[in-house]
Amino acid sequence: MGAADMLLLLFTRPLEFRTLVQFWLWHDQRDVSHPSEHKHTLWNRPTMKRCWELLDRTSRSFSAVIKQLDGDLARVICLYYLVLRGLDTIEDDMTLPDEKKQQLLRSFHEHTLTDGWTFTESGPDESDRQLLVEYDNVVAELKTLPAESLQVIIDSTKKMEVGMADYAHQAHTTGKLYLEKTEEYDLYCHYVAGLVGEGLSGLFSATGYEHSFLATQLELSNSMGLFLQKTNIIRDYREDVDQHRFFWPREIWGDEKFGAAVGRPAFKEMKEMYLPENAKQAEYVQSAMVLNALCHAPDALDYLRLLRDQSVFNFCAIPQTMAIATLNLCFKNPALFQKNIKIRKAEAADLIMRSKNPRDVSLIFLEYARKIHSRCTPDDPSFIKIAVICGRIEKWCEDQYPSFLTIGAPGNFDLSDPRSAVAQRDDERIRTMNLQRKQKELLAANADVVKAAQDIRRKEEEGNWSPGTYVAIAFTIVFATGIGALYLILWIVDNVDYLK
Repeated sequence: MGAADMLLLLFTRPLEFRTLVQFWLWHDQRDVSHPSEHKHTLWNRPTMKRCWELLDRTSRSFSAVIKQLDGDLARVICLYYLVLRGLDTIEDDMTLPDEKKQQLLRSFHEHTLTDGWTFTESGPDESDRQLLVEYDNVVAELKTLPAESLQVIIDSTKKMEVGMADYAHQAHTTGKLYLEKTEEYDLYCHYVAGLVGEGLSGLFSATGYEHSFLATQLELSNSMGLFLQKTNIIRDYREDVDQHRFFWPREIWGDEKFGAAVGRPAFKEMKEMYLPENAKQAEYVQSAMVLNALCHAPDALDYLRLLRDQSVFNFCAIPQTMAIATLNLCFKNPALFQKNIKIRKAEAADLIMRSKNPRDVSLIFLEYARKIHSRCTPDDPSFIKIAVICGRIEKWCEDQYPSFLTIGAPGNFDLSDPRSAVAQRDDERIRTMNLQRKQKELLAANADVVKAAQDIRRKEEEGNWSPGTYVAIAFTIVFATGIGALYLILWIVDNVDYLK
């Protein structure tokens, strides 16, 4: 935004202006070119420096997020992103013959390990053509990675290239890309995004920034990717339709129940949805698509709770909160069918600043789930299912972060909530049990010391007189001393004359 835009925003939306200023002042950006960062980013090496420049060129938004990762993890994820971006560039290039494209896609993992490999035959209008022209820089840097990280990248590339090749062939033979069933929709999103989630989890574990078990959480990792990809597919409806890419599954948009709800037949083509006379029926289809994406939200929240590194958490959480905010923007929004819509920059900045821990992220999800639910009307065929999934999100948040607990020291309860009395009793019971357990553990760990102390005490008790004994002895001594003194006085009196 330029100075004029910011000035206009100050007078028209002052709260948004304040948010953007706060973001600009307090949100730190990592400078990978700074000499202090060279040991991690390897900016001082010409090939890696070029990789960072290619990352900036292909996507400034992803570049900014990747650079915020700690240590050498940023470099690993940078190279992983460039590999997948190169693969995607070949898949999107409509100027390549299908036979050539199939050969390139299905062997891309081999080219990625071939010294000096580049590709100069991409169409002149391809935005990321230069990445493939200078791909030898990526190859050179990949070979410097630890074997475990490199293996994760190659395995992920192998899986993704197969799916991309299959869908590219379908698009070439039919002239357009159609997805019939929701299962096909899920599979497509798995190939282009779910596998990225799995690869990232593997890299987080391989580099030691996260626990090793994270690499095995394939279902949760897949849901992380699907939630983002499905949100993008919903938002990009008009752009995709204009380019004959129909990613919304026919099973949803062609469902007869949405036509029956307005007394019309089911849609025959996706492009019918942007016609003004079909607005209400299109709105119902739109609700069903948002519902399909929201089903991945609980898994995304579960995944985020497993993360321990702050930079990894930010890297994963910010896109997720952006996604649910975008779903809220798309829901019941007729502008979706006419143009590409995006959340406002101030809202995005606010989400970035708030997405710092699992609790705050869950509250963001809860906030937008409630907004979506509040706008859903009973005439919508998806009304009940939307209410259920929003309820699941709310239940997840309440189970993990109960609303009657306030932030602060343990035991801070909202006394106005009836559940607090039960929670207080449970808290006291658990605390008592923990104290007893710790006492037993302490006694068990120091059993020898305790036994020795008990033996010493017993010996002291056996070798010493009781208090009563001491009193009796003292009384006897005093009595005997008194009798002796009296006897001495009487003797002196009787013998005083004799002594004279």
